[in-house]
Amino acid sequence: MLESFFNFIFAPLLKLGDLASLVIISFILTLLITLCYKWFTDQKLMKSLKDEIKQHQEDMKNHKDNPEKLMEIQKKSMEVNLQYMKHSFKPTLFTFIPLIIFFAWLKNTYVNPILGMNWIWIYIVSSIIFSMVLRKILKIH
Repeated sequence: MLESFFNFIFAPLLKLGDLASLVIISFILTLLITLCYKWFTDQKLMKSLKDEIKQHQEDMKNHKDNPEKLMEIQKKSMEVNLQYMKHSFKPTLFTFIPLIIFFAWLKNTYVNPILGMNWIWIYIVSSIIFSMVLRKILKIH
């Protein structure tokens, strides 16, 4: 049922050829995931946590000769990292199941190698590139 739904929705793209359609679908999915990330995270908090992590890294470089101070900074850094990861995990909960369903459709749609590669590698490479660009454009931390 979902396969026919996705085939109907993406029919115009599928006519463009395997590579072009897969790259465009990758862009669309990456955009949706990036927007979910932006909407479901507190961007001010994420920026402050990221800045704090950077400061801890700088402090660790400056105190590498003092093991006690270094351990103290590492402990603080791990706490902040854990908090950052906890907040960044929330959007994953909203996107994981739909992506699994969508990937099943992609697997059935792109059965032949594209440029000698499995569809997943083209998807991964293009989504990494799109994600970096979209995060810069949308100022996501």
